[in-house]
Amino acid sequence: HQAVQVEMLYYPQAVAADMGPTATVPYSQYWAFNHEENHDNFPGADHLDFGYYLSGMERVPVSGPKSEYAEEDIRAGNTRHDQRMRDAVANTEWPLARPFEVAPLSAGSVVLHSHNLFHRGNHRRDDWRGWADRPRFLWRFWLYRVAQPRGDEPDELDWRALGVDPLTGARPADAPEDAVAAWRCQRHWLATGRPAPRRAGNAQALTEQLYAFGDAAEPARIGAAYRLASLPDGAAAARVLGEALHQERETVRRAAAYGLAALGADATEALLGAVQAPLKWTRKGATFALGEAGRVEAPARDAIARRLAEDSSVYVRSVAAAALGCFGRRAIAAGARELVPGCLEALLSSLAREENRLAMNVAQGRSIKIVRPTDECDVCEGIGSDRGMERFAPVRSAVRENALWSAVILSSHGVALAEDALTPWIDGLTEVARRDENLFSAGLALDALNRLARLHPGDRSALAAERVDALLAELPTLSFESLLRGGLAPPRGA
Repeated sequence: HQAVQVEMLYYPQAVAADMGPTATVPYSQYWAFNHEENHDNFPGADHLDFGYYLSGMERVPVSGPKSEYAEEDIRAGNTRHDQRMRDAVANTEWPLARPFEVAPLSAGSVVLHSHNLFHRGNHRRDDWRGWADRPRFLWRFWLYRVAQPRGDEPDELDWRALGVDPLTGARPADAPEDAVAAWRCQRHWLATGRPAPRRAGNAQALTEQLYAFGDAAEPARIGAAYRLASLPDGAAAARVLGEALHQERETVRRAAAYGLAALGADATEALLGAVQAPLKWTRKGATFALGEAGRVEAPARDAIARRLAEDSSVYVRSVAAAALGCFGRRAIAAGARELVPGCLEALLSSLAREENRLAMNVAQGRSIKIVRPTDECDVCEGIGSDRGMERFAPVRSAVRENALWSAVILSSHGVALAEDALTPWIDGLTEVARRDENLFSAGLALDALNRLARLHPGDRSALAAERVDALLAELPTLSFESLLRGGLAPPRGA
């Protein structure tokens, strides 16, 4: 839930309300459905109404020349498709949950949102005969945090006095305390990078609430976890949340993981035990929370590194790869830079072991929405593409890509962090950028090298600069948006 990533949508042309604007469910980014073993939600898309896809409705045109709906119903949003989507949102019974369409937009508009917010592409409601003259495109960018927030304590906010959200028309004052508890913790973290101040609460009642049943109780469970994490007795909260992380029910484990992440350093001992649990889903949640909030000391780092090196689950290893970047980011902010070389060594070792796999949608001949886990991989690894280039192949690896995401985060802080690991670090990133058939991995490795070379230039960054210059000439495709952000000078004539 911490704001470590923001999705940015850029619209090069105006988007009117009838042109299929992006549809969202504001305030929904903290709630989810089971997806670990529920294959309807396996890719992590957390479909509000997966039957919409399975029944074939998604493939039935709502508008356009093949639509069977009356034009007036399409324009008014009164088709069966529209009503089913509205019902799906309402049926969640989640706080403030109602559809919102991001429109109208003028040409050049940018929309920022959490990717965890429920969102989807929408169908057009204007006359299809004019679509060619009214194109509707967008570019998607992922912006992610490379430095821990470090600021003063924010003033206490009266969430009940905020009035009406000017963008969506929602009233935060109508939200229950469970939603406010999540908002309060995340607002404080955004300002300080630390857990929110403690406040009184009924531990027994919150513990019972943590085990509530049903999808509609998702906000209650998550809220209970956050409120437990805010109680004055951190050790007692760690015991309750730690026990919940070992439960068979995914809904309870999910809430417990977020609560332990919100608890901060007090959660460390419970998490160090849970990363060795027999149940892989407990190990996954514990590894995530240890990266987010574990005490910034070697035992926490080494526990995450062991999951990355030894765990039998690709899912757990992929979480560990991301958790090392998060841990390293926090270590830098805490002045414990000596812990970072160990993170780099663990990530390099992982990149030497982990292999790409043919993308699941290609290997299984299925839509990405209904791919299945396999003996080789228990997590959806996304859509693979070679972009029509011989250099690449339609392969993916969640572990490699997350390890390289962490590489970009840590490399953003300069070559001094690597100490004696610098040359192997540069060599490893160069090998990935030059040889990896996964274009996502190659791009991330080049991004990391470019940041080493240019964000904090100095004598020790010369080798990284040489490698980047060579790779710029070798690679058939480049992501100039990220390279320029990492300090690369714009190409001549750009």
